[in-house]
Amino acid sequence: MHPIEPAAPRPFKHARFARRFVTAFVTLAVSVAGFGVAAPAHAEGQIRIAEQFGIVYLLLNVARDQQLIEKEGHKAGIDIKVDWLQLSGGSAVNDALLSGSVDIAGAGVGPLLTIWDRTRGRQNVKGVASLGNFPYYLISNNPNVKTIADFTEKDRIALPAVSVSVQSRLLQYAAAQRWGEKDFNRLDKLTQAVPHPDATAAIIAGGTEITGHFGNPPFQEQELAGNPKAHIVLNSYDVLGGPSSATVLYATEKFRNDNPKTYRAFVDALADAARYVSANPEAAADAYIRVNHSKIDRVLLLSVIRNPQVQFRIAPQNTLALAQFMYRIGATRNEPKSWKDYFFDDPATAGGS
Repeated sequence: MHPIEPAAPRPFKHARFARRFVTAFVTLAVSVAGFGVAAPAHAEGQIRIAEQFGIVYLLLNVARDQQLIEKEGHKAGIDIKVDWLQLSGGSAVNDALLSGSVDIAGAGVGPLLTIWDRTRGRQNVKGVASLGNFPYYLISNNPNVKTIADFTEKDRIALPAVSVSVQSRLLQYAAAQRWGEKDFNRLDKLTQAVPHPDATAAIIAGGTEITGHFGNPPFQEQELAGNPKAHIVLNSYDVLGGPSSATVLYATEKFRNDNPKTYRAFVDALADAARYVSANPEAAADAYIRVNHSKIDRVLLLSVIRNPQVQFRIAPQNTLALAQFMYRIGATRNEPKSWKDYFFDDPATAGGS
């Protein structure tokens, strides 16, 4: 069995306890971040970044390990102080961004679309860049579950945030494709918010009410390797019709406008990181292990980075279909006509979709 990263506590056996744990975790994380809420807006040269768990944040890990943001800042003639915060779930990340605790938020396309819709005409939150294209798998350790139609009342599907995370929205999109858009929320009652490491522990160990996990790399690969009953029920690429950007970065319009040099250095550093990972997958794997203090199997990690379905690019890809679906089901009030509606206009992300 491959070790789970980060180190995970024993899996949850009761949904109510799981929800209490996640709520406490998120509240504490945002409270810690919130100490800066009352502080005045900072000037150029400081950036606070919220990320979550998994290899989907590899570009940020490399940028941190190689100090690429600082290096790009030096090119622009400024010293940049970078602060990092790790949270779990798009709701916590969005709360941190709107409270002023962070400047750059890292989460799924679902949380981006939610906060873009709710802040339009006010904070005007938009996407900064993609963190690459990764297939997200819905894994089950229940041999009777071959498709999403096979889940029953006895099953529970873990995901990072109910009705907000990109995994939750993808599950709704898949349900709409199978049963029609009126039944898009048919599986919502089976979902519960659990951090990826804990959900992975539950899938590998078995014997809990959690029989499904809609996660991301490397957790999904660890589940497949760690439990012979674990199998893929759904692939996000199949739902969306091809490679797509599931995890993205976003910010308020004010931060972008007030800190043009810092913002530019950050985006350029992301592009540097994408080139670095593509050219040096083994060095990128080592950076991931260092930054996350991870004990992950390095061979498994490299297999994810080298997966032909994984593409390290910062221009968003294939996000509009999900955005328009969310509008059709009433999850957002504003209809996006183009991906450019919810991403900042930037040469570095030109050619997105």
